[in-house]
Amino acid sequence: MFREAIRTDAAPAAIGAYSQAVRVGEAVYLSGQIGLDPATMELVSGDAEAQVRQVFQNLAAVARSAGGSFADIVKVTVYLTNLAHYGALNEVMAELFSPPYPARAAVGVAALPRGALVEADAVLLLPT
Repeated sequence: MFREAIRTDAAPAAIGAYSQAVRVGEAVYLSGQIGLDPATMELVSGDAEAQVRQVFQNLAAVARSAGGSFADIVKVTVYLTNLAHYGALNEVMAELFSPPYPARAAVGVAALPRGALVEADAVLLLPT
């Protein structure tokens, strides 16, 4: 099956041996994003909500590069170093997504790259 790597300068460059996203047919698998500012490759300053917002800005940039948008996202997995940030996650997602909301899993983890508080990946289906 044909695979296409997706890349954009509007989101942080990969910090390892992976693509920002990979398209396989109509499906696009977006790699995990943390709250890095793509221009500086540093975590955004502020609280967990600021990082959540940056994570979703980064995912949006990759989705656009693949030809999609948040409306095309069908699944999101979020990793939180502190489940107390679950409320901030819900607030931001309620602002950015419209019903029907994507399926989602939120997982508590011990640590994330670069000391991030949140990471999220997503799957989107492009319109045919």
